[in-house]
Amino acid sequence: QVQLVESGGGLVQAGGSLRLSCAASVSIFSYDVVGWYRQASGKQRELVAVIIMGSSTNYAESVKGRFTISRDNAKNTVYLQMNSLKPEDTGVYSCNARKFTMNYWGKGTLVTVSS
Repeated sequence: QVQLVESGGGLVQAGGSLRLSCAASVSIFSYDVVGWYRQASGKQRELVAVIIMGSSTNYAESVKGRFTISRDNAKNTVYLQMNSLKPEDTGVYSCNARKFTMNYWGKGTLVTVSS
């Protein structure tokens, strides 16, 4: 069982920055996909950014150029650097790691961007 614990969320003004962290209880090096999803109030969860097979990345169109995903294998941690935040970035950001049929989620961290 993998435990994923997110941190770094909070309240920030539009245009500001936050860095989210996702600490895993085991090595995430071998997982096929690790990354971040978000869910705004009343909306479905959506992909924000993922790292695929340890190297390639995929971003939602709405965050390209503003968000950067990275991982530190030695620390078993995935990061999401969020710059130029907009009110529409508000939501609960959750970390995900999956491989084959294994699919793990963290509890999420709330990001609120005020206008």
